[in-house]
Amino acid sequence: MSETTTLRDLIEGVLRTVYDPEIPVNIYDLGLVYEVNVGDRGEVKITMTLTAPACPAAGEIIHDVQQKVEAIEGVIDCHVQLTFDPPWNKDMMSEEAKLELGFL
Repeated sequence: MSETTTLRDLIEGVLRTVYDPEIPVNIYDLGLVYEVNVGDRGEVKITMTLTAPACPAAGEIIHDVQQKVEAIEGVIDCHVQLTFDPPWNKDMMSEEAKLELGFL
């Protein structure tokens, strides 16, 4: 990790490799990640949502996030907190995600 790359940058990069199996855009650009907190010792807490409360891939997505974040050097633990407040909507997506899905 270079001086200009922070642990948070690495985490955000990894989150961009996690996809909802039903949507060809990563969870970060979809706007599903609400908050990333990195503690002093490398403990990470991610608050995120899903596109729908009944998302059939929920367990798979959360497991993927935990596994990939915990594989980053410097991370000792990753806790994923799922929330539906506020509910996700298309306006939370990045411009790139909107473009890719044809919303622009």
